[in-house]
Parts: sequence; C-alpha cells; structure tokens
Amino acid sequence: MSKKVLILSGSPRKNGNSDILCDQFLKGANDAGHRVEKIYVQDLKIGACRACYACRNTKVCIQKDDMTKLLEKIIDSDVIVLATPVYFYSMCGQMKIMIDRTLPRYTEIANKDFYFISTAAAGKHLMKRTMDALCGFTDCLPGAQVKGMIYGDGVYQKGEVRETEAINEAYKLGNTI
Repeated sequence: MSKKVLILSGSPRKNGNSDILCDQFLKGANDAGHRVEKIYVQDLKIGACRACYACRNTKVCIQKDDMTKLLEKIIDSDVIVLATPVYFYSMCGQMKIMIDRTLPRYTEIANKDFYFISTAAAGKHLMKRTMDALCGFTDCLPGAQVKGMIYGDGVYQKGEVRETEAINEAYKLGNTI
C-alpha cells in the first residue's frame, strides 16, 4: 500500500552529506511506489517558538510563517524522515526550531513512522546524542514509531557520504517502508 512520505532535510547545505542521504531514501521510497515529498527546512521561513502558549487553546501559533503549512504536511504524512547534520554533537538549529514549532498540534502527529538520518565528521558513538534528541521528540508523539536510523559517520567534506555504506542503507530503508 502506497504511503505518504515526508522528508525534512534540515541541512543548511543543499547537496551536503545528510541531504545526499535524503535523496537516496527518496529514491528507494519512490522505487517502492510511495508518494514522497522532500522539503528543505532551510528554505522555509520559520521563527523560533516564543513560548507564549497562545496556541494552547487555539492549536494555532500566533506567528504567521511557513510552519503552518509545514505542520499540516507533517500531520497528513504516514512516514516522516528527519535529516540533520551534527553540529557540536546535536542537531542543526533549523531542525530544532522546526520541531519546537510543532507545539500547537503535536498531539495530532499521531501514529507515524519515523526515520532519522544524521551525518557527522565524528564517529557513530558520538552521534548518539543527536539521535537521542530526535527520539525525544518522537517520545512526545502519540503512537510514533522510530523505524530506522542512518548514521553517516566519518564524513565532513560535501559528498564524502557517497563513499560509505550509509548511502546504500538510506536507499534500502526507503525501499522497505
């Protein structure tokens, strides 16, 4: 059965290592017959959460930016891929801001399958904190299931991930949704 797959590429660098893995995941999911959309979070205008909690009763953020449409896409998807480079042992700022802004309707991001893609110059053992932070987000979502994690470790220069096993793993995970 065809699923709606939303890939959120958090990298500020198009065609960077985490973005390359997104493309491989996308190719695998397309080849399996799923409907896939990839969004560069960096290209969206998303302000940081102001913690005003005006959304508590309205389920609408007071900020008028691209997050409203993105949140609708997240809620409407069956599968969500969160991809981020690792900066100082954590996710990039673009990804964290986007996650925080799901607050108005996060309980509606229910029963989704999640996949995480992360790339870093560091080894896999030092990337665990980033994956833990992404899991922390899904722990707050009703019925969310983390189905896979792709570690593109030991890559720094743009494109180096193509020479690692992560490139094949990204395709395979996308293809086996």
